[in-house]
Amino acid sequence: MGLMLPEKTSENAKWYVVHTYSGYENKVKANLEKIVENRGLQDYILDIVVPMEEQIEIKDGRKKATLRKVFPGYVLIKMVMTDESWYVVRNTRGVTGFVGPGSKPVPLTDEEIRAMGVEETATVVDYEPGDSVRVVSGPLENFIGTVEEINIEKKKVRVLVSMFGRETPVELEFSQIQKI
Repeated sequence: MGLMLPEKTSENAKWYVVHTYSGYENKVKANLEKIVENRGLQDYILDIVVPMEEQIEIKDGRKKATLRKVFPGYVLIKMVMTDESWYVVRNTRGVTGFVGPGSKPVPLTDEEIRAMGVEETATVVDYEPGDSVRVVSGPLENFIGTVEEINIEKKKVRVLVSMFGRETPVELEFSQIQKI
């Protein structure tokens, strides 16, 4: 007889960050995955990620791709925060604590998740080709332009910006423009 758990709330799952002993990131992931399996916590702890990025090194004129941890000492966990799930994660070997003020776990915002490239969040844009937009950040800040093309895969938008009396196509991030 396990602990009484609230209704399944996997849609309430958010990404949290735990701090681990250096070099323990993958051990923590493996330990936690075992615990989740043994205790049937799949609805509470949905995903455990050690963000890695490919790094190309050139040694002796040879290219060598290696994976390196993007945030050494940290593991990202998509979980529903309950007393039990908190306890399970907090007491996993190698975990030193959750990241947050006063060790109160704070979920990552969508922006942070996107910036970390952990989870591809569906991008919703409120403009379409032909719309007038203002550039809100970057070197062309405050320029006005017309959306020419939107590339959802690359998360880029091509805008015709009026510069020096002529239209110049520039490629910008979705977040760099705002519909007028």
